Amino acid sequence: MSPTSETAQGGRRLVIVESPAKAKTIKGYLGPGYVVEASVGHIRDLPNGAAEVPEKYTGEVRRLGVDVEHDFEPIYVVNADKRAQVKKLKDLLKDSDELFLATDEDREGEAIAWHLQEVLKPKVPVKRMVFHEITKAAIQAAVANPRELNQKLVDAQETRRILDRLYGYEVSPVLWKKVMPRLSAGRVQSVATRLVVERERERIAFRSAEYWDLTGTFATGRAGDSSDPSSLVARLQTVEGRRVAQGRDFDSLGQLKSANTLHLDEANARALAAALEQTRFAVRSVESKPYRRSPYAPFRTTTLQQEASRKLGFGAKATMQVAQKLYENGFITYMRTDSTTLSDTAISAARAQVTQLYGADYLPSSPRTYAGKVKNAQEAHEAIRPSGDRFRTPAETGLTGDQFKLYELIWKRTVASQMKDATGNSVTVKIGGTAADGRDVEFSASGKTITFHGFLKAYVEGADDPNAELDDRERRLPQVGEGDALSAEEITVDGHATKPPARYTEASLVKELEEREIGRPSTYASIIGTILDRGYVFKKGTALVPSFLSFAVVNLLEKHFGRLVDYDFTARMEDDLDRIAAGQAQSVPWLRRFYFGEALPNSGSAAGGAADAGNGDGDHLGGLKELVTDLGAIDAREVSSFPVGNDIVLRVGRYGPYIERGEKDSENHQRADVPEDLAPDELSVELAEELLAKPSGDFELGADPVTGHQIIARDGRYGPYVTEVLPEGTPKTGKNAVKPRTASLFKSMQLDTVTLEDALKLMSLPRVVGVDAEGQEITAQNGRYGPYLKKGTDSRSLQSEDQLFTITLEEALAIYAQPKQRGRAAAKPPLKELGTDPVSEKPVVVKDGRFGPYVTDGETNATLRSGDSVEEITPERGFELLAEKRAKTPAKKTAKKAPAKKAPAKKATAAKKTAAKKTTTAAKKTTAKKTTAKATASKTASED
Repeated sequence: MSPTSETAQGGRRLVIVESPAKAKTIKGYLGPGYVVEASVGHIRDLPNGAAEVPEKYTGEVRRLGVDVEHDFEPIYVVNADKRAQVKKLKDLLKDSDELFLATDEDREGEAIAWHLQEVLKPKVPVKRMVFHEITKAAIQAAVANPRELNQKLVDAQETRRILDRLYGYEVSPVLWKKVMPRLSAGRVQSVATRLVVERERERIAFRSAEYWDLTGTFATGRAGDSSDPSSLVARLQTVEGRRVAQGRDFDSLGQLKSANTLHLDEANARALAAALEQTRFAVRSVESKPYRRSPYAPFRTTTLQQEASRKLGFGAKATMQVAQKLYENGFITYMRTDSTTLSDTAISAARAQVTQLYGADYLPSSPRTYAGKVKNAQEAHEAIRPSGDRFRTPAETGLTGDQFKLYELIWKRTVASQMKDATGNSVTVKIGGTAADGRDVEFSASGKTITFHGFLKAYVEGADDPNAELDDRERRLPQVGEGDALSAEEITVDGHATKPPARYTEASLVKELEEREIGRPSTYASIIGTILDRGYVFKKGTALVPSFLSFAVVNLLEKHFGRLVDYDFTARMEDDLDRIAAGQAQSVPWLRRFYFGEALPNSGSAAGGAADAGNGDGDHLGGLKELVTDLGAIDAREVSSFPVGNDIVLRVGRYGPYIERGEKDSENHQRADVPEDLAPDELSVELAEELLAKPSGDFELGADPVTGHQIIARDGRYGPYVTEVLPEGTPKTGKNAVKPRTASLFKSMQLDTVTLEDALKLMSLPRVVGVDAEGQEITAQNGRYGPYLKKGTDSRSLQSEDQLFTITLEEALAIYAQPKQRGRAAAKPPLKELGTDPVSEKPVVVKDGRFGPYVTDGETNATLRSGDSVEEITPERGFELLAEKRAKTPAKKTAKKAPAKKAPAKKATAAKKTAAKKTTTAAKKTTAKKTTAKATASKTASED
């Protein structure tokens, strides 16, 4: 009997899910006997501030939202924007005979279900309904097979939430006091920031090494074809038996790691090339090995984020937003998973499509299984795959844009996972000869041929390194044998320089966090979003660049909260939280030890101190609480100061980074601001000297002969300008306030060369040009978008700033006599072309707009961020900006016919009714407008 017919006999059931989109899809599968409503993420959480805490709580409880003195009891409050929704759920529950809590089957989903039960206080039977895909069969099976709430998962999530609250609310104020106001620290956020900072430190310390090698093009003397080329390219490998040094042979200081390798400089390389001009070469060996490549495992959360970044240009956040929509609309299984396992149903569906699309030759005799599971994994999920017992091909879905691209990626990966291995041969050919000076040399070339593509027919994984060779790439070598003579068509000398370690991208940072077992993979997207939003990291292209501010923050945390940002310590915390989830450890004793430094019962050790809970230096004897209480050892100036060289120091101040030399107020003191988007590894001594040499401060130009006020020039936030200094006592506020005359410098003027005469002319603007025949005044003015004329409400642009002082009335009237340009001016040519967008498949260009440069594919526009520049922006970064903009922009809705007008409702007489009505209306609007992405954001744990 179907769930719907059972319900018809057993009364009405209320099913609560997280998001409206999911509710709409599930309702279609359950029928009229069910009411499906969304909680819209969490309905209850720890308070955001003291104002939300009930009056009965005081002191530390009010500040933290957690009663640390009474078993770390959390103080939960219903979110202000969820009160109307909670009321709606309670009203629906009154008319229901059974309640199904159908939130996601993970820690966070289990916690949402528990909070719903605690707030709604149902008097009817409560069931926990779980599923990992939204298909009719899966939803009906979930209704027919409910379970009880898993309290262990709830406890584990609650412990995480309390831990993150204590960490953030206790450590962040230290940053406010010692670095800058309004900063934040977090258990995973701070460690992720440290990783990015450490990589930048490596780049700063890096010293490049120059090395040279030889590349030869050798011909067989035969006419070649596609299967047997006539020549091959080989690189010099040894000279007199010593291996020629390559980039991997140098350390970060530019020194050779081993004395056994031969370091060729330019002179020696060119001399060797000259000595090889008449050399006869022969094949010394041909080594052939079988090549075999197995399919990649189906996607889990982190591998999907990495591959979507490489192939589609999506950021981690954009990937999860698109995946959420696909899941809620029934196209894929749950997208927060760390499992690579496929169900029997999924394996059957994938194998069927292999046979259908590629033929039986590509289907292995038995199903492939991927049992490997990531540590700290989400519970009870399989891999991310197309939903259902028959996979829809991308063309069958009717999807478009980003959703189509991501579904296609998931579909290809899943089908390929059930295909045969790719097989072929790898070949290494070594070519030797004797130089004119008697030295023996050996060149080496490697090739690869694929005889059976197997799974590569369906899917090839991308690579983080743009220069990496992909798995399906063949390199065919001529068919040669040992002893065959070869002639050197060309021997080139190539110079190289070692490169600093690459900065993290979103994809590689996700990979690093997962490999170090730090945090939960399902939250990596929000963590990266947080460090970008906080200004700890900014982007240059796809690279994550730490700000100078993040250097100061990480410096403080490393010196005074060492264990809190220790990678192994953070990973062990994940193990402890997993033990709590498994029922192998208790929450309260663990939190007590972390916060107060108390030893666990029967541990046989003295009270664990900061060395166990916070700092590895042993200077403190308590846990986190004592660490954040004893701040006397923290020198705010020291943690925010970094030597540059030549006695120049970079400091992170409350208003941004700056460099200085000498003591403040001393005669030789110099100071200059540093651009906030300057990458730390680009701040060299030379650049610092250049910044210090630039004019700064106020330039006194003299006194206005009319007013007697001093006129000064200075550099401001929006560029250089001139202004007057008003006498002391001049009212600055109120009805009689007087504002100083101010004017921006022309583009042709320099701050250190502007004169008093220039300043007075600038401050005389706007200038009255004259009066037209109707008596209307025409003025010349300088505005945000350049110089212009104004007559009443009619404005006309001028060609140059100089015209502001030179244009005559006749010239102005002539301009006004011309018809006014309507509409847009002729389109400016693009500043840069980036190629074809992988999503819209349209050409992407960089253009100059009213608010600065932006990327566009003709449909979507995305402004360049502060860390981007027209010169350095890469195609991948452009595609990523467009993907993020699309993810934020709601889909256009088809216009509907306006409903017939209704009589206006009667005004409420009581103030309370009015307030209630406004609240209800606002809640309805909020619910209607909430996007799936926002519901997800509310649901995902914040690990600040």
